[in-house]
Amino acid sequence: MADRPNIVVILADDMGFSDIGCYGGKIETPNLDRLAAGGVRFTQAYNIARCCPARASLLTGLHPHQVGMGWMTAADLGRDAYRGDLNDKCLTIPEALAPAGYRSYMVGKWHLTYSKFMTPEGPKDSWPMQRGFDQFWGTLAGAGGYFSPKTLMAGNDPCEAVEGLYYTDGISDVACDMIGDHDLTSPGKPFFLYAAYTAPHWPLHAKQDDIAKYRGKYRAGWDVLRAEKYQRQREMGLLDESWPLSPRDPKVAAWDSLSAEKQDEFDLRMAIYAAQVDCMDQGIGRIIETLQRRGMLDNTLVVFLSDNGGCHEEVHRGDPDPACFGTARSFESYGREWANYSNVPFREFKSFVHEGGIATPMIAHWPAGITTEAGGFCRDLVHITDIMPTCLELAGAEYPGQTERTVPPLVGESIAPALAGKAPRRGCMFWEHEANRALRDGDWKIVAKGIDGAWELYDLSADRTELNDLAADQPERVEAMSAKWQQIAAECDVLPLDGRRWRDRVNGGT
Repeated sequence: MADRPNIVVILADDMGFSDIGCYGGKIETPNLDRLAAGGVRFTQAYNIARCCPARASLLTGLHPHQVGMGWMTAADLGRDAYRGDLNDKCLTIPEALAPAGYRSYMVGKWHLTYSKFMTPEGPKDSWPMQRGFDQFWGTLAGAGGYFSPKTLMAGNDPCEAVEGLYYTDGISDVACDMIGDHDLTSPGKPFFLYAAYTAPHWPLHAKQDDIAKYRGKYRAGWDVLRAEKYQRQREMGLLDESWPLSPRDPKVAAWDSLSAEKQDEFDLRMAIYAAQVDCMDQGIGRIIETLQRRGMLDNTLVVFLSDNGGCHEEVHRGDPDPACFGTARSFESYGREWANYSNVPFREFKSFVHEGGIATPMIAHWPAGITTEAGGFCRDLVHITDIMPTCLELAGAEYPGQTERTVPPLVGESIAPALAGKAPRRGCMFWEHEANRALRDGDWKIVAKGIDGAWELYDLSADRTELNDLAADQPERVEAMSAKWQQIAAECDVLPLDGRRWRDRVNGGT
């Protein structure tokens, strides 16, 4: 095992399973592809299906409900599991690593503070600097414009964005500055860096040169492009060839049924989305170059993943003229149509816990520490809660460490064994969000949509795309797995289920 590594965790926002090149996508991501070629790609890695619950689990190694983030930061739902604010019953990665001598830095999107506490006068207990980070530059909220964002923070203080700043570039450049400053002020001391991009979360805002690179590349339409991507995934060995491509989502029209004008508009939407991912990859390249230039890359574990699957939410604000799309005058999403493409080969989307909502691309790169074949696949089950225990093991840190708080046992398992070609320990995986719920135990998964949704059952070894529901054929298995789900749900204060959607909450619906 190498000396204690630096650890860099890079989180994309609302990016589907297969958008990047090394997972079959058409978007040019040479820097992520480079990390994959020199490291390992995970084929069965999972997130939490939604923005802030995923961030809570990544940073604590616990179910989001255990730390108050069972829903979103937009509202306090009146129960401890759903306060919308990171509670004090958990440790974050930087809090746990500090006693082991690590300094910790964060750039980008926090999204773990109740919306009413995001003002300079509000309680700061759940802000990054109060939860272990030595430096923070970014935004507390979950979404916003990319051009000269108005809610930037430096530490606990608001700061003005430089005129013309594009947020994705700012995240990348400040991350590089933090690495450089660390090398000057704390040479030889390990660090943890959490780079939480907002890309490619809506709104569709991107630089014109990046958009131009992709304009026209999606005119073949989602039907053709989904099939082409699926074939690339099979050829690269990412997928088992026995798993069929999920059908086009039933709410998505056939591409050929659209007018030429509408096809052009959709091509533009996807070109902007691709530009957002491309710009993020460019910034990741600058982070890699900074590490390499300072002699740190060899003994730095870099982990890249996404917080949830592609986002089907329809967002249409600002100027509706497609001529304005991509600029600060618009505020658009790319829609269900392209989210269905982003999540190939799976079905469903962000907020749902079918594979399309929870399967994440995940790359680990660490030349001094990964002993498996470079550029290969790891097919072990991995979960976003595994990031915390992995950091603890590699840093030689204790859990719960120096704290007076009583914290639950970690849910996740260290993936360090997988980096050495050994299968990590793995119990059941549990999900719940807006009453969408699932449990995976080995190759078997039960999953349901909403309070009234019946359990579906899939053998993911034979049917990862969830097209052959076996619930009627194996009721005993469904019953046993459902009982396990109920047990975990009760322990985490999930019950009783509440399936109201976030827009109902924000708008005061009941």
